[in-house]
Amino acid sequence: MSSSSEAPRRDEKTATAAKPPMRDALVAAAFRLFLERGYEQTTVDDIVALAGVGRRSFFRYFPSKEDVVFPDHERCLADMTAFLASGDDEDEPVRRVCDAARLVLRMYAENPTFSVQRYRLTKQVPGLRAYELSVVWRYERALAEYLRGRFAGRRDGTLQADVIAAAVVAAHNNALRSWLRSDGQGEASAAVDHALGYVQSAFGTAPAYPVHEQPEDVVVVVSRRDAPLWRVVQEIESTLGRG
Repeated sequence: MSSSSEAPRRDEKTATAAKPPMRDALVAAAFRLFLERGYEQTTVDDIVALAGVGRRSFFRYFPSKEDVVFPDHERCLADMTAFLASGDDEDEPVRRVCDAARLVLRMYAENPTFSVQRYRLTKQVPGLRAYELSVVWRYERALAEYLRGRFAGRRDGTLQADVIAAAVVAAHNNALRSWLRSDGQGEASAAVDHALGYVQSAFGTAPAYPVHEQPEDVVVVVSRRDAPLWRVVQEIESTLGRG
């Protein structure tokens, strides 16, 4: 075997493994500068200079400076669309879109520190807030399109699809923002599950969580028609053993 085909030495492997991918390096450089200087004061040239790459490399990964703030949304949207498309007619549609929304939560929960930093930055920069809303709208459209297909032929099927998609997004975002406001403390999944449970209960054909039915306990009390109300209550309490 020639020397040109030999595997890298151990120290070369370590150096290669330790170096972050260029895309991640650009995101890290961008947020370092955003936090130090502010978003508006940071240029693409500043970002690439800190990351040690050229402008062409930046635009290979991100169409604009706004996109570097939301580096994973395109991938998440693609994952959500694929997840919805992989379902079948046996899937309860409302539960399916609730599960799809959890993919967005997973993206945020993968890196709580970064997610909290982005949340704070987005609150400070109106342009980023508008950008974020456009991203949220795309998630909502993906959910609505799936539901429209499942509700095709129903009376008001399109209306139902759009209302449920909006409710899923609203419930998810309410819980997600509460978690972000707490600096990413605690389990975000529990809050999101609770919020999506409302949607599932309101619009789904099955309860969001198992409901354990209790046997009915019927009490019959016989009282005079002209008996005062306090007497009727007293008789009921006595029957129930609370008197």
